[in-house]
Amino acid sequence: MDGLFKVLWDRAHRNARRAVNIYVSELPDFRSAAEDARARAAMLDFAVLLRRRKAVLAAEGAPFTDQDLAMLTAFGEERGTQGVSLGARRRVLDLHDVLTLREIHEAAGLDAVDHVTEMIGWLPMNALAGHNAYNQGFLNGQKRSLPLVKRVQDLACTLLADISVMPGLADSLNVKLADRYVITVVRVSGASFPTNQRREEILGALLKRYQVPMTWREPDELVALLPCGDTEAAEERALDLVRDFARTVGRPCATGAAIGRIHALADTVALARRISREAPVETVPRHLRTMADVFVELGVTQLPQVDEWLRSIAQRLAGGPDLVSTLDAYYRHDMNRLNTAGSLRIHPRTLDYRFRRIRELVGMDPGSLQGVRVLSAVVARVLAGRWS
Repeated sequence: MDGLFKVLWDRAHRNARRAVNIYVSELPDFRSAAEDARARAAMLDFAVLLRRRKAVLAAEGAPFTDQDLAMLTAFGEERGTQGVSLGARRRVLDLHDVLTLREIHEAAGLDAVDHVTEMIGWLPMNALAGHNAYNQGFLNGQKRSLPLVKRVQDLACTLLADISVMPGLADSLNVKLADRYVITVVRVSGASFPTNQRREEILGALLKRYQVPMTWREPDELVALLPCGDTEAAEERALDLVRDFARTVGRPCATGAAIGRIHALADTVALARRISREAPVETVPRHLRTMADVFVELGVTQLPQVDEWLRSIAQRLAGGPDLVSTLDAYYRHDMNRLNTAGSLRIHPRTLDYRFRRIRELVGMDPGSLQGVRVLSAVVARVLAGRWS
């Protein structure tokens, strides 16, 4: 072994020490692990061994052996067991690749062009094999150190952040990935939701039935990602999940959903969250709200003057007997007078009286074009609790 490969072998300890210092400096998870002197020494030993193996194998044009890959798997498993996060795992592999190229550049002389070419040619396939072995070990370690619910939430957060999913992660969770998802946001109304333990219990129960990525984005907000092949079927399944969730928590909820493609889900979940804030708060949601249901209300939020005008109409309606709930039933039953009266369990003449009272208070007929456009928006915002 000579030339570039000999220089890389001789500098392995120095380069490994610098690499470990960078990992510890930039990655809190590694910094925490390195507080144990033996753990830090093991990191350094592994970094030296890996660099020397790469120099020897590249010089010979030979791939990683099964023993080499087993070593990488064991080290990845150690990191997973220590609780290193998915993000830190991804970052340390990226840093390792960058440092490898830096070390080659620093070691290369003007007469080492052939060796540089050989080394660069050796790296791609073997780096991929090394990453795969490390990742497999990492997943094995996580299985022992982290509950299923936490690992599923990590997967959901990875997808929602538009980050590529670690190979093997979804399979290890028995979750199938998709190209498109119905992102469903469920907001729990009322006082702050119970402890983390209770939230994890709820997620665990939902996972047993639905086996889809889901997470708590906020203490009172659940986000679920349901694969979307057939849109109608996916939305029906999302509604089933929402209803199960509402029954489990025993609290009124509001829900919003939007469909998006993988690597563009950050914008999708932002839209679903906005929809959920305009959706009605219900004991058990009757319908999965999408943009088609609340596009008027979404527009209103951008115009404070319009919002204030609608609020003034809501305040006038508060002066009548059950006028908002009457309008809600009327529009939910497609303005069918008899069906509306039946759902409210009142006589049709009582319904007519309420409509007259609405006209007196706001100067609009609930069945007119103007009435439908304005009053349905008022009802939606009242039921969403936007003015409470």
